[in-house]
Formats: sequence, C-alpha cells, structure tokens
Amino acid sequence: MAKKKPETTHTPVVTKKSLAFFEKYINNPSPTGFEWKGQELWLDYIKPYIDDYYVDNYGTAVGIINKDAEYKVVIEAHADEISWFVNYITNDGLIYVIRNGGSDHQIAPSKRVNIHTDNGIVKAVFGWPAIHTRQGGEKEEAPTLKNISIDCGCTSKEEVEKLGIHVGCVITYEDEFMVLNDRYYVGRALDNRAGGFMIAEVARLLKENKVKLPFGLYIVNAVQEEIGLRGAEMIAHHIKPNVAIVTDVTHDTSTPMINKIVQGDLACGRGPVLSYAPAVQTNLNKLLVETAQKNNIPFQRQASSRSTGTDTDAFAYSNDGVPSALISLPLRYMHTTVEMIHKEDVDNVIRLIYESLLNIEAGHDFRYIKNK
Repeated sequence: MAKKKPETTHTPVVTKKSLAFFEKYINNPSPTGFEWKGQELWLDYIKPYIDDYYVDNYGTAVGIINKDAEYKVVIEAHADEISWFVNYITNDGLIYVIRNGGSDHQIAPSKRVNIHTDNGIVKAVFGWPAIHTRQGGEKEEAPTLKNISIDCGCTSKEEVEKLGIHVGCVITYEDEFMVLNDRYYVGRALDNRAGGFMIAEVARLLKENKVKLPFGLYIVNAVQEEIGLRGAEMIAHHIKPNVAIVTDVTHDTSTPMINKIVQGDLACGRGPVLSYAPAVQTNLNKLLVETAQKNNIPFQRQASSRSTGTDTDAFAYSNDGVPSALISLPLRYMHTTVEMIHKEDVDNVIRLIYESLLNIEAGHDFRYIKNK
C-alpha cells in the first residue's frame, strides 16, 4: 500500500483576501503589449506593502522597499498573457488572426473570445466545421492559423468595422478562474500572473512581519515576456540590480503525452522547482537550496539547456552580469485556458522567496572567485 502523503504543517500563506485579489487579477485580461489594466490592479493591491513604485514607458510595474539603499535585490515575474491579433477581415465578416505570444491554434476551435476595441469588448467565437461535415473518407484537417477564424455575428467587413474592430485589435479568451477539488487553482494566464501574485504576497508578508531588509527590494512585474523577455530587458537596465530572483512557471510532466526523458520529472504538489542553467548563478542557487532545506520547504530540480526561456536570462546578462536565479511553479496544460497550479506549491514558492530574502545581506558577494 502506498504511503500517505504527510500533512502540511505550516499555516497557509494565501488568505481569503489575497485569494480574492488573485481571482480578480487572473480574470482581468492582460495581453502582451496591453498589460496596463492588470498592472493597475496589481499596484492597487501591493501599494500598502511598499514605500514607492515606478511604472516604465511600456508598462512594467515596480514596487520598491528601501528605495534609497545602495544594494538592490529584485524579485520578478511577468504580467502578460498570450493572445491573438486581428490580422484580416473577410468580405463575409469573418476574422483571421495571428499570434501575440505563443498562442496554441489547436485549442482555439469553439472557444469564446473577447475582442478588445476602443469602444469596449466585442464578444465572438472561434468557429469550426461540424463533425458531420468533416466526414467522407478524406483525411481531416487539423486546426492551423490558415483555417481557424473568428465569427462575431457579422455578415460583412463593413459590419465588423462598425463594431470598432480593425486589424491590430487584440483578442483574449474569456475563460475565468476556479478552484478545482480544493487543491488546484485553474484559469488562463496563470503563466505568469501567478508569479505576479506570489511576489506581491512576499511584499505583504514582509510588511505584516515588520521585516527591515538591509537592502533595497524591487518587486518587478514585467511586461512582454511572452514575445522575448522584452520588459525584463528594459527594466533591468533601469534598476541596475545586484541580485535577481525570478519566478515563472514550468511544465508538470506527470500528465499524458509528455516525455520525461526530454522534459524532466516534475509534478504539481511536490514543491517549487529550482533550475540549473548557465544563466543561473550557482552561489545564489545554493542559497535558495539551503534556504529550502533549512525551512523544510519541499523543492524539485530542473536542468535547462543553454537558456531558461524566462526573464532570468534577461536579468542575468544585463548590466555586466547580475547574479540571477529561477524559482518555478509547476503548472499543467501551459498556454491553454485551463492552466493548473497546486495551492501548496503557491504557498511554498512564496515562502521560499520570503525566506531567501532574509538570508541575503547588504553587499552580498556571490562571485565564485573573490579578490584576496
């Protein structure tokens, strides 16, 4: 008989109030390049826990604690979600799209969407031929960018345009947040607004526990990660941090159709994931590992070839090199509308970032070889 999983002994970190914010934050659309409404929600939540804040020209939001301190530590997540752009409107009033980030064309058929216009939201659907019409001996076509289209109930291009829809309008799915079996948080854009939520919770814990950090803490919610780490690139040069701890999501590989030989052995509910990669500074990573072990925080390990594919890379290679590390949240069904994360993993990522900050000193030197 399998051993029963030990019961969690620590008090849950996420409160009813913070969970209500999390739900509101997830349900608000925040597509790449159009993140500002979500950033406003995030700033409103975090303002009581910080000394100051800053928003750059492209929308990256930064909460600051001890802004006059010379030594600067960043904790970071990204705010944007994958989406679509209107690319072509047919004479019959159908809309063809291109990706804004890594949107998955295979999940699009039959999805309800919101088209964002200057006049407000226009409701629409990704249409798909009925199964009856796809039978007949020929090989079925799979969904591709060439054959998926959006129907907003119009019969002409002119009618579509009268709704305020034009080429370049951004499109998001309308699926919303839920809690599944009192175990998982489920929704679209948990990649990576879950990260923005977790770093905000770190700020809350610091405030509530009256922690006085010996350095400046910059809580960064960056934009445009999904199209190449662009927000992190910009803000890293502005802040010029001494240390960066980044949080993002990674794949739960315990679900079907994933090769663990390629993707590693990771699962929701087994704790935060610490990465090994060229961009991950080893001494900083050791501090995270030792912090987890000391505080009985379960964790997993992941290796990344060449790059992590996260904002860690942008911070690590900025400003002549910034010691950077990555704490990932295991997630099922990435880049779908039913992304899933485990409640205990969320708590434990928050705890690991919080406890790690308590182990960083002002002027902390993470170099491998120091001057004698």
